[in-house]
Amino acid sequence: MARVQPNHDRPLEGRTIVVTRAAAQAQRFTQLLEAAGARVLEAPAIVIAPPPSWEPLDQALDTLEQFTWVVFTSVNGVAMVNRRLPARGLTWSALSGRRVAAIGPATADALAEHGVRADLVPAEYRAEGLVDRLRFVITPADRVLLPRAAQTRDVLVTELRRLGAQVTEVPAYATRRADAGTARLREALAAGTIDAVTFTSSSTARNFAELFSEDERRAWLSRVTVASIGPITAATAAEYGMTTEVMPAEYTIPALARALTEHFARAPRGGGRRARRM
Repeated sequence: MARVQPNHDRPLEGRTIVVTRAAAQAQRFTQLLEAAGARVLEAPAIVIAPPPSWEPLDQALDTLEQFTWVVFTSVNGVAMVNRRLPARGLTWSALSGRRVAAIGPATADALAEHGVRADLVPAEYRAEGLVDRLRFVITPADRVLLPRAAQTRDVLVTELRRLGAQVTEVPAYATRRADAGTARLREALAAGTIDAVTFTSSSTARNFAELFSEDERRAWLSRVTVASIGPITAATAAEYGMTTEVMPAEYTIPALARALTEHFARAPRGGGRRARRM
């Protein structure tokens, strides 16, 4: 199949990249990829939904004065707290006097939009990095509120409790598999028109993989580049036989877009869609 040759400013020209982020969060990633010349196929693998019950989060927000730390591990957690604060007759000023941690710059930026400055942002944007920073400031006297996704990794809770902190973990949102657009995605993969599939969380990798049978994944895997935002996501993809070839050093959406751009900028244009490893 003939390709449009990219120029130096648009190294993704002629490439088709699948974005599996939730629809409400895909815009920025899509814009970055399109700016580099890519054709983007948005195929959300997850839907962000309210938790099974608002009660645990509401109770925590009603008693914020009891906590010394509030730790946010995603933009979604910030968004859901923002949704519930006015429902409880509160504003973000209720966090005054609490120390606030954010897992990464995107989460810190989301807090800043509400006038909240993150006191701590780790250099490595995952739970382990957050623990590495918190271990120097958390004491057994601290009470930590952790509003995050239901049914998520327990590394953070386990390690904070090991440091002696009292941790209150509350479900602020839930993720579920999105099935809309599956037919279009399956058709594109079967036709061999996809160059790369991107995963920005373990849930996107898992839910994407479970849309297809093992035979179907094996059939397209040899000609599609898998890009994961970080090692936890890459490990989940690997559980389904999807080996990550592109992963940024910094676990952010802009860094993932740059890594994809750099990967395909040095990839040969002939002999199949998959870029060779460098």
